[in-house]
Amino acid sequence: MYQFDNPYFLYISLIIPLVIMIYFFYMSWRKKIQKSFSNKELLDYISPNRSNFKLNLKLVLESLVILFLSIALANPKIGTELKSINREGVDIVFAIDVSKSMLAEDTAPNRLMRSKRIISEIINSLSSDRVGIVAYAAQAIPQVPLTTDFASVKNFLQIIDTDMLSSQGTSIDAALNLSVNFFDQNSDTNRVLVLISDGEDHDDIPNSLINSISENNINLITIGVGQEAGTTIPIKVDGIVDSYKKDNKGDVVITKRNSDILLKIASSSGGEYIDGNSTEDALEIVKLKLDKIDKSEFESSQFVEYKQQFQIFILLSLLFIISDIFIFQTKTKWIQNLNLFNENKE
Repeated sequence: MYQFDNPYFLYISLIIPLVIMIYFFYMSWRKKIQKSFSNKELLDYISPNRSNFKLNLKLVLESLVILFLSIALANPKIGTELKSINREGVDIVFAIDVSKSMLAEDTAPNRLMRSKRIISEIINSLSSDRVGIVAYAAQAIPQVPLTTDFASVKNFLQIIDTDMLSSQGTSIDAALNLSVNFFDQNSDTNRVLVLISDGEDHDDIPNSLINSISENNINLITIGVGQEAGTTIPIKVDGIVDSYKKDNKGDVVITKRNSDILLKIASSSGGEYIDGNSTEDALEIVKLKLDKIDKSEFESSQFVEYKQQFQIFILLSLLFIISDIFIFQTKTKWIQNLNLFNENKE
């Protein structure tokens, strides 16, 4: 199994498309300038050995250098030894709302980022538990199965956003239904479901679904984020607010936290509702709740040794740098002599 010590360095590779765009813009500009001074026949006569193919090849090599250097800086590691160990803990599934209303900024920096921070802080406070993640909007999808690999869970948590589901809206019943079945049905480990949302669901939650939470011995914690006064949903371009989300009639949408539905779900299933606008307060209440739940022993497999792999990507980068240095922009003589495209006229 792979993991990265510094995954943020992978974002460096995002400059590759920019480099390619700049390159083709430059080539187009250069061709235009050349045409203004000369024609193709004269250019071929003046510089018969110029090679556009090699220019493109150098671009590919330089892009690969950037890619492999970004991976090397992220310090990839691979698990080399897997052991089965006995642990005592609980199974915790986090169901996180990724509907567009979670982009509202009535809790800093926005509802979604606040939710992710709460989950991350809860995971940091755990020791031998198993955790999993479900993301939901109008539908629910599994993101991370139950695991003790907290580092991987937090890596997946970072990439969760409101664009991951095409269907929008908030369907809490879909999240509950998937989460109930997300637990290991063959395990006697105590179960905790932490559902985080602004509660803006306009559908009724079936009583049968709420009853199934109790029947499966799931301890439910609902956490509400956002303000009940309501606010707009900004649409940003390059990090700057461009407009605000509108409904089908063209009116600006005002999204409000609905604490009542989250409180009702929690109380109906014997659970607890928490105001999530304060990360520290929410974390403290969740920790107290988890401390009261009996820990069960279970067996899990875990990588106990990891080997660094950054050297491979450093070597690949150096190889491509050296190749780039020794590839000139002129045609290669022996390839010309092959006359593969019948360019040499008798």
